[in-house]
This record gives sequence, structure tokens and C-alpha cells, in this order.
Amino acid sequence: MNLFHQPIHRLRATAGAFALAILAGCGGGQDPILGTPSFGRVPTVTATSPVASTPAVTGVSTNTRVTATFSKTMAPASISASSFTLACPAATAVAASVAYDVATQMATLTPAAALPHSTTCVATVAATVQDTTGIALGSAFAWSFVTGPAAATDTTRPTVSVTVPTLGAVFVVTNTRISATFSEPMNPASLTGASFTLTNTTAGAAVAGTVTYVPASHTAVFTPSTPGALANNSLYTATITSAATDVAGNALAGNSAVTPGAGQHVWTFTTGAVTDTLPPLITAITPADGSVGMCLSQGVSATFSEPMDPATLNSSSFVVTDGGVAVPGSVRYDAVSQVATFTPTAAAGFTPSRTYVATINASATGAKDLAGNPLALGRVWTFSVGTQACLGGVDLRSAASFGAFGGGAGVTNQGINTTIAGNVGTTAACSLVTGLHDAANVYTQTPLNVGAVNGSINCGPPAPGTATTLAIATQARADALAAYNSLANLPAGSDPGAGQLGGYTLAAGVYTAAAGSFNLTSGDLTLDAKGDTNAVWVFQSASALTVGLPATPRRVLLVGGAQARNVYWQVGSAARIEDGSTMVGTIIAPAGVTVSTAGQTVQTTLVGRAIGLTASVTLVNTTIVAP
Repeated sequence: MNLFHQPIHRLRATAGAFALAILAGCGGGQDPILGTPSFGRVPTVTATSPVASTPAVTGVSTNTRVTATFSKTMAPASISASSFTLACPAATAVAASVAYDVATQMATLTPAAALPHSTTCVATVAATVQDTTGIALGSAFAWSFVTGPAAATDTTRPTVSVTVPTLGAVFVVTNTRISATFSEPMNPASLTGASFTLTNTTAGAAVAGTVTYVPASHTAVFTPSTPGALANNSLYTATITSAATDVAGNALAGNSAVTPGAGQHVWTFTTGAVTDTLPPLITAITPADGSVGMCLSQGVSATFSEPMDPATLNSSSFVVTDGGVAVPGSVRYDAVSQVATFTPTAAAGFTPSRTYVATINASATGAKDLAGNPLALGRVWTFSVGTQACLGGVDLRSAASFGAFGGGAGVTNQGINTTIAGNVGTTAACSLVTGLHDAANVYTQTPLNVGAVNGSINCGPPAPGTATTLAIATQARADALAAYNSLANLPAGSDPGAGQLGGYTLAAGVYTAAAGSFNLTSGDLTLDAKGDTNAVWVFQSASALTVGLPATPRRVLLVGGAQARNVYWQVGSAARIEDGSTMVGTIIAPAGVTVSTAGQTVQTTLVGRAIGLTASVTLVNTTIVAP
């Protein structure tokens, strides 16, 4: 818990206790709206991987596993290879094994062999699947996805994106749990007390505990076996090893700055001498209470005053109802913004022209912080939905897996501190990829120019390029071009700063440079999702994009639940990010992307993608994380 929040909490402590007494009727499995036991609800599928969407997700790796997460604990015997199936194409059954994990409420289907490329696959959870009380799904849940081109396997290693406590944190409360959020869906079976450990470094002793994984939030939580077991004023070391893998089987990429050689993620923190007994608060909600005309697929969100336990934020503790009937949906907690978002399962979103009630449960079985304290006060609010679809993200298809793509001109790196979490590609010969290496090959590295790629490098012959790697790169370029055209064809939006984005805080929407260029040079840009983690930003620039000035770095800041994966920059010519800047979003620029300047040693960061449709991508001591 952040100690700076303590005065506010103490002011609210009496009110919180009173509120818990009032809302006690919401406990014991009671539905806060219907008043009926939660065990009487029909189970639903709340999340899938690949994601169930319309249109179907494309470019899915051929070595993917398929998962379905349920709203309730299911009867394991009812989930099998006959009740959870995959067909590629439709009506052509895929041989696979199926496993169900009670702790995560997630079923995983593992194909016996690689899926056929460029094929529409249909996954189906049968209506006969039951929860532990014998209540069946009622109707089959089916969704489709499209695999990528030949040999489009997922080779990108997952990374740890957020930890609580953070690296180097001090005065950490002694009854906290330890959490780590990953860059992509993980295999729950790989996250155990053996792969995620905690050590009292001061005492030289391991801390006994259990590890749980929350699929919706991509988060693993280490819980000490004895509550409040952390010692006062002690240094602790948390470690996640390469035994932790994503759903495709790729091992974790470590934080090499702390553990040279990668393969494990290690961070340290120091405890104080106090325990956290103060309840968390809900500090903001979206949409506002009583709001009208919300677009159909907008998320319903709540922001909390401190880090929460993601396992306690689910479709039981965070409920949206329509006329007293629970709306099927999923809840995802974002550790960075401390925002939980409910998203309806239906691809089209909420039913148009309806009024809904959102409820967050403050009972002992409801939402809790990482120290196990329930909310001080639950929240109930109403909103109505109009008929307008929300601005949606653009389907990048196979290009989504690339952190850097250099059109037909290559990708080059200078410096020894470049790291790319994602694939790298170009339709040019592999000789035009320099200063980089992946797990299989080295591409013209020198002692002063070394860059690590956590995914695969795909380029044309000669070796190590092949016809297959060239085909992957060619498809990615075609998909990136399609995405570029989709972004460019969106109706033009406003230009609040006459091309200058520095110093502005912008809500979700389309922004168009009236004079053709966007500059982020006079200050930082803040993107505020206002609690909606599905909020999308599109920036249309007919010519150039410039972020920062020499020796004057600038940043794009995400607040209110904003996600880097939902930010797009359509640039008509070239984009440049100056040294030391922190950029966010997918940049697609025909004339290429340049990051930093040769000779600079300060690190520049892009949480997104640098995609040149024709020209190259040039990097100097750059960290790229493809969201």
C-alpha cells in the first residue's frame, strides 16, 4: 500500500466500517442486485484466447493453444476433448488434449500438431459443460479466428511488464502479496511456487507461499503461506524463472539489466515495520452515474486508491445487470492504472437503448487490496446505452506480432542496449538487418552494435533468410498496409494544438493534423481513458511525426486506464523519436521510423510498434515492447 494514502484512509475509516455493515447483505454469494445466491447463476465464458471478436482475429500463430475462462468454478469432468473442441477449417476436427485448471477457472485446448496456416478455425465449448453445482452452460459458445501464413509460429518470449511492489520499493507493508503482470497470456501450469519465488535476502531464507494466476489480467500473485509473514525492515528478492511460459510455450525473457543473460525476471524491495489494515477506496467510475447515450462497447470501469488483488476482481464482485439480469462479461484489472474494467461478452457490446446498473461488491467475498483488505465502500451506479458503436481499434493481423518492421529497406541498430519484445521484419534481404540477433541467428553485430530480439527476425534470402521467412514478412507488410489505409480512411477529427500535441490531455478519439504534421515537442502528451480500458486514439498525420527535440525528450503518458495497444499513429511520410523520449502506440509510416541519433547512449522507449511500409526502421539504444 502506498503510505501517502494513509491520511485519506484514516479519515474514511469510520465511514468504511459503517459501509461494510450496510453492505454485508451483499456477501455470502448474494447477487447485489437480484439478492439471489450467486450459485444459481448460469455459468458463462468470460474470456478466450485467441480473443473472440467480430471480425475474427487474424494472424494467429499456428502453434497457439486455445483457452476459455469461465465465470464460475466448473466441474472438471464436464470439460474434455469432446466438450471443448477445435475445427480448422470448420467441420474438420483438430486432434487435441484439453485440461481444466480449477484455480483460474480456465480450460486449455492444446492441439496435437501445428494448425494449418491461413485457415479459419472454429473453437466450441459445448452447452453440456457444467459448474460444480450441476448447472450447464445452456447454449454452446463458439468463436472463430484465422491463423497466419506458413510457419507463422509464435516465438516471442513473454516479459514481465509490471510488478507490485515495484523494483526498489521501500517501506513495503509486511502483509502484502507480490504480483507480476505479463505482456501476454501465460500458461497457468508454468506459474508455480517453483517458477515464482520470494526470498528474504536479509535473512537468507526462502518464503513459503502459493502462486495463483489470473488469466483476464495476465497476472500472477505470490501469497505467503502465513499472512503478514514478511519480516520488518528486510530486503526481499522476487524471482520468476524461464520455467514460466506463454500459451505457445515460449520461455520468459528476463530483465537483463538486473540479471545479465536474461531468462529470469528478478526484482527487490524493502519492507517497513507496519501492516496494511486500511481498506481501499473506489476513487472514480466510468461512465459517470446517471450518464446517457454511452457507445455500445465502452467498458464500465472503476479506479481504486491502491493496488488491488486481481483475483478478487471478477464477474462475481463486479456485476452489470440489465433489468435485474446479469450481463455476461469479463473483468480485467490493469495494475498500472489500478483500474478494473467490465467488458460485455457480446461482440457488439451492450444492447442498444437500455439502462444498466453496475455494482462493485464490498463484502468479505468482494474486491480486496493486495493485503487482503475489503473495500471500505461498495459502489452502485446506473448508465444508459445509446445506439452508436464505439471507435474500435484497427486489426493489425500478422503485423501485430512485430515490434519493428522496415518495409523493403531493412532494420538497423546502433548501440548495445537495444531490446525488442516482439518480432522484427523486412521484405529486404537479411543483409539489411544489422546490429541485431534473435535466438537462432546473428545479423551483422559488432561489439558496439548489439540488439536483442525476443521474437524472430523475418527477412528475405540469402541465409538465414528463406522463402518462408520472406513470406511471413510479405504478409506482415500487406497487413500493415491494410491497417494504415483503415486508419487513414477514418473520418477526420480535431487538431486541438494546430499540430502541436505537447502539453495537452486528450480523451479518446480521432485527431487529425490540419497542416499535415504532428509535433510533440513543447511538452508531454497525456492520453486519458477516463476509466475505459477499451478507449482508442487515432492520430492522422498526412506528412510527418516528430517526438521530442535533440537533448529535450518528451513523453506520451497513459492515465485513466489507457492502453498502449489502443493508440495508433498514421503518418504519411516519416516519423522521428528523439533520444530519451518515451513514445506509446503503433506507428505506421511509409517513409520509415527513426529512433534516437547515432552515438547517443541514453535509452529511448517505444511501447508499441515502429512500422515502415517502404523505408527502414533505424534504432539507437532503443527499448521496444509490442503491446
